[in-house]
Amino acid sequence: MTTVQPVQSNGVIKGFASNEKEIAEKDTYYVTGTEIGFNGPDQILPADSSITTQANGRVKILVDNDEASSLKPISVPGLLTKTANLFPNQIALVTKPDTDGKRKTYTYKEYKNTVRIVAKAFLKLGLERYHGVCVLGFNSPEWLISDLAAIHAGGFAVGVYTTNTAEACQYCANNSRANIIVVDDTKQLEKILQIKDNLPHLKAIIIYDGTSEEKDVLCWNDVLKIGEKESDDKLNDVIKQIAVNECCTLVYTSGTVGNPKAVMLSHDNLTYDAQSIIKTLRFSEESEVLVSYLPLSHVAAQVVDIYCCITIAATLYFADKSALKGTLLDTLTVARPTVLLSIPRVWEKIYEKMQVVASNNGIIKSWIASWAKAQGLYYNLNKMNNGIDYKHWGYLFAKWFIFNKVRATLGLDRSKLCISAAAPLSTEIKQYFMSLDIPILEAYGMSESSGAHCLGTPNYCRLSSVGKSIFGAQTKFDNPDSNGEGEICMRGRHIFMGYLNDPEKTAESLKVDGWLFSGDLGKTDKHEFLYVTGRIKELIITAGGENIPPVQIEQLILAELPALSNAVLIGDKRKYLTLLVSLKTDVSLTTGEPKDTFSPDTLKWLASIGSTATTVSDVINNHDPLVYKEIDKAIKRVNNKVISNAQKVQKFRILPHDFSVVTGELGPTLKLKRRIVSEMYKSLIDDMYK
Repeated sequence: MTTVQPVQSNGVIKGFASNEKEIAEKDTYYVTGTEIGFNGPDQILPADSSITTQANGRVKILVDNDEASSLKPISVPGLLTKTANLFPNQIALVTKPDTDGKRKTYTYKEYKNTVRIVAKAFLKLGLERYHGVCVLGFNSPEWLISDLAAIHAGGFAVGVYTTNTAEACQYCANNSRANIIVVDDTKQLEKILQIKDNLPHLKAIIIYDGTSEEKDVLCWNDVLKIGEKESDDKLNDVIKQIAVNECCTLVYTSGTVGNPKAVMLSHDNLTYDAQSIIKTLRFSEESEVLVSYLPLSHVAAQVVDIYCCITIAATLYFADKSALKGTLLDTLTVARPTVLLSIPRVWEKIYEKMQVVASNNGIIKSWIASWAKAQGLYYNLNKMNNGIDYKHWGYLFAKWFIFNKVRATLGLDRSKLCISAAAPLSTEIKQYFMSLDIPILEAYGMSESSGAHCLGTPNYCRLSSVGKSIFGAQTKFDNPDSNGEGEICMRGRHIFMGYLNDPEKTAESLKVDGWLFSGDLGKTDKHEFLYVTGRIKELIITAGGENIPPVQIEQLILAELPALSNAVLIGDKRKYLTLLVSLKTDVSLTTGEPKDTFSPDTLKWLASIGSTATTVSDVINNHDPLVYKEIDKAIKRVNNKVISNAQKVQKFRILPHDFSVVTGELGPTLKLKRRIVSEMYKSLIDDMYK
């Protein structure tokens, strides 16, 4: 194998040279040794800019520090092939249980071979270069295989949220010029059948979880049979044309304002971000186990479940479709993951259930639990803040007597790392899990940064920080104030290429010298730990001109009254601040829709204040004075903590149901949709300003 090294010009990789003579003689180098580009997939082809919005565009690979240049670019097909060759018999994928309770496995050799079979089928079905393969379904091996097969065949992998309407699916399919759409079941298939006549580029529809009587809809076995009959020649020819500085994946933003933007991610964006995450967190080859359940149409799940796993030959278990509705624990106790990526709402739900269990403990058990949690919190805070891994006797006893049992019950007995992403996790929740010897680290990034940009590390972090920049990445702040707080800007090889066919929006986000302007506000401390303090577009600017970050106040209110599920601050261009709140209720396991009935811990809280209400309707229709009084008291306690009168909440309203994806207030990763909430509850909001 020829050893290559990066050749830089003004901080930009121009290619890779195989010897010092080449470096001395030439200014531009390509792995192929030619600009034609038929020696892929790990070649770097000529590019004039670090930004493109064209489907067939290429970009320069930015390297301006030793860390970034130390990781050699590798394509997605190159990465999978490398791992399959090194670890052919390592278990790569473990399916959810079938009707008999059995799980099917794929080794890395089988994983790679199946990807190639499906890629050959896609080419036979008419997939063209730089055209999309939309995947619309819940996490499964077929989802990953379809995604990777699209890339191997020279197309774009395009994840589509299962919560999308038919019209939203149509936009994504047309925008990506999708030749093929892969769905998991008849529910998603119905959406595509509604719009198929409006998709001029569409050539095939595939269903992988079941079959369909519809004409021209292929089942998964049909696709495998097609691919198995094809020779490797055409696929190999396509792979030879692939370059690491070309787009391979489109990730669509949430689109809360206008149509979603298609984030163009190159091979190098994704494989570099995965390698950098692994170096930052020190993952081990052949030994990590993860669980896939967060939407794969989101970049965080893709970079972890697909690319981090392939890079280190990890084993990935798949949860069932009800994972986010309450069945995740079933998969965790089987898989016993060494690394768990989650979102704040999952940690909150686990916390709530554990609080219910703890409330039934007697006096002695409660005292022992309190003592043990104090030991766990002391140990983990000392380790996090000072990097000191000193296990005092109290911690060791609590670990043996309590912590190990709790972790085993949650399926986290082997877990080395728990990560929360997508939205801020409250300090209270983090401290609670830390006291049980389950420290949760936060990650920060966005689709445009290929996933992670900052990460906390197990031995060195801060409780309210999202950690430091990942290996080779850079962070700065635009227009900082006197406290050093400004817009968070990111730079590095993980920063996206541009928005497909949208140069105007691209120019708004990607600015001077390759810096991505995030739209988030933040600051760092003297140790370079990043703190995200709000979002510029979410800033409430009152009629009096006060700039107020809503998240901080909302979290204070939620911490004061755990029975509240959500709190949304209102007040933009208004004379004073108001608040919308929802109470914690039961959730339908079949639809994910919030019920009218209260959750057990809410019922217990209601009983403690003397209320007999059992539903949200009871509280609102009767204007339950006990409930309203307690919420008002919690708000007043927070008002005493804020720094100015402008930040005090004057009025509030209780919403008729909790938030959910189904009812529209939350996005697919359970992020709050502020604009949607403001529109949905406009009458309640207006009433508070009469």
